[in-house]
Amino acid sequence: MFERFHEDARQTVVLAQEETRLFNHGHIGTEHLLLALLRQPDTVAARVLARHGLDHDQVGDVVARLLAATPADDLDAGALETIGIDLDAIREKVEAAFGPGALDREPRSRRGRAWRLGAHAPFSARAKKVLELSLREAIALKHSYIGNGHILLGVLRENGGLAARVIADAGVDFDTLREEIRVELRS
Repeated sequence: MFERFHEDARQTVVLAQEETRLFNHGHIGTEHLLLALLRQPDTVAARVLARHGLDHDQVGDVVARLLAATPADDLDAGALETIGIDLDAIREKVEAAFGPGALDREPRSRRGRAWRLGAHAPFSARAKKVLELSLREAIALKHSYIGNGHILLGVLRENGGLAARVIADAGVDFDTLREEIRVELRS
């Protein structure tokens, strides 16, 4: 699939890796892809997002706030609860065995130290899905390449990651955004 990536899509992957390091995360998520798209101002994705009031610094701040306000444990707790697993009970047992705070992590930081110097972070399941969907979007448009506009269409189609949440929270209508991207990709 990566052989079909246009230069701007390849650059998106490289920049997403950099965003991952800036956040000191161990994986590339949809939020890192969105931030990488916004770091390329002369591309389809960045132009369309800018028309809707989204820019790199603003989105980066929103992502940092959301990650700080909603630890991954809270996001996973609801999912685990639906299958009968009580995360609070597990935490109590672990802390009883290993001491208070045994599961606590350092807070996430947007400007923290590099993730692992020279190492490549893996894609999260959602980010992988976004890239797969970007291929489907390119095929649907009868394009022989995947550009960063296709990646943004993949983010919108996946619709479950942090990137989609940031876009939705900004009040951007997904259908309108999709159509604007497709128009730009056709020209």
